[in-house]
Amino acid sequence: MARTDEVFESALVGKKVPILTLDNKWHKLFTQKGATPEIKRLEEELNKLIKRQAKANEESKECKKLKKKTMDEIMVLADEMEKNPSKKLEKTMEGHRKLVNECNEKIETCEDELTDLPRQINQANNRLMVATMDVCYRRMQKNTEELEEIEEWIGTIRRELKKKVIRKQEKEAMNHQLYSYMHDIFGADVLEIFDMKYNPEEKYQKGKETDKDKPGAQEQPETDSDMKTEQKEECGNALKS
Repeated sequence: MARTDEVFESALVGKKVPILTLDNKWHKLFTQKGATPEIKRLEEELNKLIKRQAKANEESKECKKLKKKTMDEIMVLADEMEKNPSKKLEKTMEGHRKLVNECNEKIETCEDELTDLPRQINQANNRLMVATMDVCYRRMQKNTEELEEIEEWIGTIRRELKKKVIRKQEKEAMNHQLYSYMHDIFGADVLEIFDMKYNPEEKYQKGKETDKDKPGAQEQPETDSDMKTEQKEECGNALKS
């Protein structure tokens, strides 16, 4: 089922989405595979708005601080002018008033920006979220398709492996039976002349000795009769199948 922007956007209604570019977990989404050009563009757009908000906050604070300092100086100048009026003081007072007006204009501009910036940041953040969800959804779909292919391949290999294991057991049992019959008919000396050294009992014994060397392995001694009985049963089962 395809996903559209409308579907993603409707999923965000009423949800409080964190500022993605400030969230380390969001960045981890793109550590294994880089972000798409669209994601990078939206990320840059959001970061610019966040920086602008921080700058507006800082400018507003600085202007308010400067305005307070200037107003304090105006109060002092006003007292001096009452005692000793002069053109110099009037000019200084005029410059201070002008500076206060400039501060007021700058503060108003910053406050207007700070009123609108949260809305812009939220919209940009949601656009980035929608793009992120779309990219992640597509990647998950692709991974799921590859997982299904891998699971199918594993199933095929398992079936083939079981066939090979059964075939291996059949061949071992057949060799064991042939060797046993030939040994009984011709004897060990004749078999040695033809270099027929296949000895299932020796093979199985080596396998058991190898198992004993493994960590946690316990010794389980077997008699020759036990091994022969086990091998005959395997041969009989293999021949019946």
